[in-house]
Formats: sequence, structure tokens, C-alpha cells
Amino acid sequence: MREDPKSISTYGVPSEMQNIQRPVDGVTVVGEAVRGVSPEGAEFLIEITASAPSASQSLRDNHVKSTQVAQAVAALGVQPADLQTISLNVYNLYSQGYGQPAALPQFGGMPQIGQGAFGLYPAVPAVQPEVQFGSYYSRKTLRVKVRETARVGEIMDGATRAGAAVVGAFAFRPSDEAGARRAALEAAGKDARAKAETLAAAAGKQLGDPVAISEDIIVSNGAYAALRSAVPFAFGAGAPEMTGDLEYYARVSARFRFA
Repeated sequence: MREDPKSISTYGVPSEMQNIQRPVDGVTVVGEAVRGVSPEGAEFLIEITASAPSASQSLRDNHVKSTQVAQAVAALGVQPADLQTISLNVYNLYSQGYGQPAALPQFGGMPQIGQGAFGLYPAVPAVQPEVQFGSYYSRKTLRVKVRETARVGEIMDGATRAGAAVVGAFAFRPSDEAGARRAALEAAGKDARAKAETLAAAAGKQLGDPVAISEDIIVSNGAYAALRSAVPFAFGAGAPEMTGDLEYYARVSARFRFA
């Protein structure tokens, strides 16, 4: 069988693999940018639970409690559209025998001699205890959006007093989060391009097209400024000293070939 001379190199390695492994002459840079945005809203999660002898009663009780929570936070400025249901689950809690909770079998223990029987395994009772269904437990998770950031704590307290449980901490949100992320990425990309042009000119080269780009965004409430002040060289010298209530820190790694 004849070999195709175009697909086999001199040393028996396909030419396509040589092109992949061949290093590209160029420059690799890291661009950084920070965009400070004032938060215009916040959100947090709450859970509302209820238990009853039947599933329908548990759901009705949960709905009553949800209505009470909605009325409590509505008095504090939360509109009905700002309450979003994330999930609603119903669980069945059953008991064994005369209302005693069902015991789980033991695993990993040494076999023992059962009472009234011989051998290494416990005796099996002649009559199995009757399984009786107990109560039903319903749990609803809602997202609460707050339009006035100054009232977040007040609204959380109002929801808690009405019977809800706050899940986790609250998070601030700008009005246009997608726009803030896009602006930070664009600025970081321009910073990377400017650095690459400077390095190429210093080496007497012309900058060509990019061959690889990766990005990362970190959103924090002033954490970037605190870290940069403590470790000024950790984020690079090109990052601006820009701070804000919400900081979008974008980092773009780019590799450019030489023209």
C-alpha cells in the first residue's frame, strides 16, 4: 500500500500534528479592568414550611402562611411581582407501629445471636409491624426582590416575623448586570490589546491576530479594592484604582501572533 506523501512528514509524523505542536511566535498578555456600579436592588431567598396529617391540608396551610408573608412584605414596599416561587415540595413523614418513628436497619455492625434463636443472625419476628402514615411536610422557596436597598434588613425581618425562614444572605444587584459585565470585559480586552501592541513594538515586531483568549469575571462588594490594597502586585500594575459599591473585575488572557 502506498503512503500519501502529503500526510506523512520526513520523520513519519503526520504534518497535521506538526502544525499543532509547532509553537506560534507571539506574545501573551493579561488585560484587567474594574467597573464600579452602584446597586439599585437586592434579593434574597426565603422558605415557608407547613405540616399536616394530609397532603392537601399541608399545601393549604403553606398557602395561608405564604399569603401572610406576602402581605407583611407588601406593607414594606415589596410588590407582588417581586415575589417569585422557586420550588414547592411535599414530603411524607411516616411512622411505624403505634406512632413510633421507623428505625433504620443497622449496617456495618457485627452479626449477633438473636433472642430465642441460634445462629449468627437475629430472629425474624413472626408479625411485621404495621406501617402507618403520619404527617405531610410542605416546603416552598421564594425569591424576594427588593427595589430599595436601604430596606433589605427591614424586609427580611418582616418576612421572618410572618413565619418565613431566610435562606442564606442577600445579594445586591444592579439594574443592568449584563451591561456591567460586558463593559468590564470590553475594557479588559482593550487593555490586553494595548499591552500586546506595546510589547510587540518594544521587540520590533508587528502585532497580528489573536490566537487564544480566555476571560474571568469576579463580582464583589469592595473585596477587589481591599485585596489590591493589601497585595498591590497580585492583580497586575495595569488594573485601575476604581472602586464602587459593586465591583466587576474582569481579567482577560490573550495570546497574539506576530504579523
